[in-house]
Formats: sequence, C-alpha cells, structure tokens
Amino acid sequence: MTDGDTDTRTTGTGPRTDGGVAGDAELTRGPLQRWVGKVIKDPERAYRAMFYVATIFFLLTTLFPFYFLLVLGVTPENVPLGVFPAAVDFSVFVEVFRQINFLRYMVNSLVLALSTTAVVLLLSSLAGYVFGRLEFPGRTPLMLIVLAISYFPPAAFFVPLYRLFTGNVIPGLTLYNTPGAMILPFSSLFMPLSIFILTTFYGQIPDGLEDAARVEGTTRLGALFRVIIPLSAPGVATAGVLTFISVYNEFFFSQLMNNGQPDNWAPIVGGLLSLQRAGQFEVTYGIMAAGSIIAVVPVAILVVVAQEKIVSGLTAGALKE
Repeated sequence: MTDGDTDTRTTGTGPRTDGGVAGDAELTRGPLQRWVGKVIKDPERAYRAMFYVATIFFLLTTLFPFYFLLVLGVTPENVPLGVFPAAVDFSVFVEVFRQINFLRYMVNSLVLALSTTAVVLLLSSLAGYVFGRLEFPGRTPLMLIVLAISYFPPAAFFVPLYRLFTGNVIPGLTLYNTPGAMILPFSSLFMPLSIFILTTFYGQIPDGLEDAARVEGTTRLGALFRVIIPLSAPGVATAGVLTFISVYNEFFFSQLMNNGQPDNWAPIVGGLLSLQRAGQFEVTYGIMAAGSIIAVVPVAILVVVAQEKIVSGLTAGALKE
C-alpha cells in the first residue's frame, strides 16, 4: 500500500468502513428486497403481513355483497346502477313497510327463532349431559347417529312432514300455517350441532363440582341447571346464537309450511317474496334489497352483542382438558 492510496482512502469523509459498504448495498436494493431482508431478521413482519392480507381479503369478499345490496337499495330506479351511487334515496326503507306488513313478518321470524332456540337448548342440555358425563354402552355410536341427522337434506323430510301436518296421517292433526309446522322441523335439524357443542363443554366440567352439589342434596337435574350450565355459559351461548341465526335465515320449511301470509306465521322469507310481488309490472329489486338489509339488522345486532361469547365458546370447546 502506497502513501497515495492511503491519502485517497482518508480524504473527504474519512476511511471507508464495513458500514459504508452495507449502506451502499442497502441503497442498491429495491423496496421488496429491503422488506425481505427485514423479514429475515424479524419473522413477525411476515406474520403481520399475512394477517393484514387475509383480513383485507375477507372483508372485501364478505362485506362487498352487503355494500352492493345497500347501493342497489338506495339508488333510485331511474338512475343507472354503479359501484358508487350517483344519487341516493333512503325513502325506499320506509316504502318497505308501506308495501306490506313487513314488521309482522320480522316479529314472526323472531318468535319462531326464539322458540326454537329455547326448545333446542333445553333438549340439547339434557342430551349433552347424558353424552358428556354419563358412561353407558353404545354412547359413541349413538352420538354418531345423532350427528348424522344433520347431514340429511331438509327436502328428504318434507313430504312425510307435509302429509302429517295437513292431517293426512293423523285425522284432526293440522299444523300447517301454525308455528308448530316450523318449530318442530327446525328443532330436529339444528339440535344435533347443539348437542355436540354442549357435550364437549359438559364433559370438561370437573366431576368434583357436581359431586359437591350432589352431596348437598341436589339431584342430577339440579346439578345440571345450577352448576354445569352456569359453568358452561360460553358453550350454551354459542349453541343458542348459532341456532337462532340458522332458524332466522332458514328458507326451505319457512316457505313451504305456510301460505306466505303474515297472519299465518310466515317468517321473513315470506315478506321478502311478497316484496318481489309488490310491483305490478316489474320486479322491484330496490325494495327487495332494502327489505333484505332491514331483515339482517336483528342478526347483526345479536352477533355484535354476543361475539365475545361465540369466540370464547368455539375456542374453549375445541380441546378437551
């Protein structure tokens, strides 16, 4: 090394170091290469990036249909439909209640959903206690048979149930156009899932707690309602909310077990179909969209209020301790 070389390296900003070489290399990298280098040093960046991408994709695929339904409802009929409405008319939501007795349809759906949920939770609690806390021969095969019921299509039960509810099987037994024609099929279809959820939760309760209640003189039924169910509140809430939503959104039996009139306990499905027939010469898509948005409001409120119980119920019942 000569003196000239030494002077050249020491002039200006001083001698070049490894940090200077790394800085020049960092400047020659592209944004993606720099991000990859940071991810290698901190893997949490990759996890956060994947979480944000998945969240944005989920929001777009799930919320966009509701957004477009809102756009369809508030856009006047004489205005071209677009992703962003050129004009907005919220009077269509009032028109829904003027066209038909939409409030009665909503009340019918709420009554049917609440009644079915009460029946399902009561019977599922008893069955969940038997499957989750009692030992008896054939418990597993019987549980599989109960779960297999939920895999049958609703159409497979329609013809025999329709003949039964219209008095063709048992003379004098006419349940068509009554709440029973819908509550009974709903309970049978949605009970297996609730039994499975409650069986998992009830099986996790320590035996000592129930034994302590039994020592105090409580029966098995008393221990179920006083000890086991309160301790399994997340599971009971999860089963109840899932049953309520399923019944509220059910279409098949809701449409076929009544004549679509609100006085005959037709649920919200009948109301939406009545809005379709409200126009004399054309299908009123805007009013139907507004009615669909109004119909979703009770379920949305329920999910927002009970979301903590739902999440804790689904996660707590995932593993058996």
